[in-house]
This record gives sequence, structure tokens and C-alpha cells, in this order.
Amino acid sequence: MSFLKKLFGVGKDPTSYTFRLERAKELHGQPVRYVTENREGNEDVVGRGGHLTLKDDEFLLDTSGDTLFRCPVAELEAAYLMSGDGVILRGPNLLEDGRERTLTVHFVYYRK
Repeated sequence: MSFLKKLFGVGKDPTSYTFRLERAKELHGQPVRYVTENREGNEDVVGRGGHLTLKDDEFLLDTSGDTLFRCPVAELEAAYLMSGDGVILRGPNLLEDGRERTLTVHFVYYRK
């Protein structure tokens, strides 16, 4: 693979399992400030605090002292916000019998 492909991520297939696993590993351990979900045109806050976790080929979102979202890595779609302050998670929630859910997770800001 050439230097430019590595630098710009060209050639990576976002639907492949390896890409999704790599993205889940990037997000593992990330602290969460709050989580929103679009319900009937309104952006509702559904959780505060917590963290993102990768455990046994499943991706978990723990907020407010409870697990809010649990999805197999093979079906997880995760896209960073353009600001870099969060991520949009989409996939079947195993806690709700596989109902498709789209959540926007906003990270805790740490000055580096």
C-alpha cells in the first residue's frame, strides 16, 4: 500500500469487519459527556456521562450508570462528527431485541 493511501485512508472499505473493528478499538475507553437521539424531529438527550467499551466482539455504550446501547461489531456503523467532538453510532441494539438505533455521542473535552 502506498504512502498516500495510508495517509488519507483511501482503499478502506467502511462496510468490512476489519474497518469496523478498527473503529471500535479507536473508540474503546472514550469518556462520554452526553448522548442524543433524534426522535420525531427533536434531538433528545438520552444519557449523560459514561464511556464507550469494546467487549467480546460487542460494542457497548454505558451512560447514566446503565448500558444504553449494545451492538455486534460486525453490524456497527460509527462515523466521527466533523468537529471531532463525538461520533454517530448506528446499529441494532441487542438490549431492545435488535431494534435499529442511531445515537450521537458527544465526548468529554480534554485539553491536550
